[in-house]
Amino acid sequence: MVSEQTDEGVSSLVDTWLLVRDIESNGERNRGLYIMKSRGMSHSNQVREFTITDKGLSLVDVYLGPDGVLTGSAREAQKLREKTGVALREFAITRKDKEILRRRMMLESKIASLQAEFESTEEELNKIYLEEELKQDIIERNRQEITDIRRGNADTLKSKSKRKNNGTG
Repeated sequence: MVSEQTDEGVSSLVDTWLLVRDIESNGERNRGLYIMKSRGMSHSNQVREFTITDKGLSLVDVYLGPDGVLTGSAREAQKLREKTGVALREFAITRKDKEILRRRMMLESKIASLQAEFESTEEELNKIYLEEELKQDIIERNRQEITDIRRGNADTLKSKSKRKNNGTG
């Protein structure tokens, strides 16, 4: 009751009221500071950790972890866990990138092999087509010669044969 009356009496006398508290968690005690009231100006409602150094008071940046605001060694441990997580993710990404590159190279090799096989088959088929055309031409010429022979055009056949042998026909 006396404390509340004192708080009310002091509150009306000051423009800014800072509250310093010990924050106990994870088996350690850290110092916390927050602004109870600050007349006429906007202010943060966050509890801030501070340290006392040779250079005076130093406010530590607020660090929000998965379970809320972390202070002291809990903050440092969380930072290390996050740094480890980042390193592991980067390693996994690098490993996956290498696997993708390896698979890409294997796939390109298979594609090149299939392409070469296709070209070989295509070339073989083209040779067969050319041979067939040549055979058809020879058969057609032979048929024409036989037809000429049967019709009695032996003279025509002999003259063609002579021209072929001389290189003029």
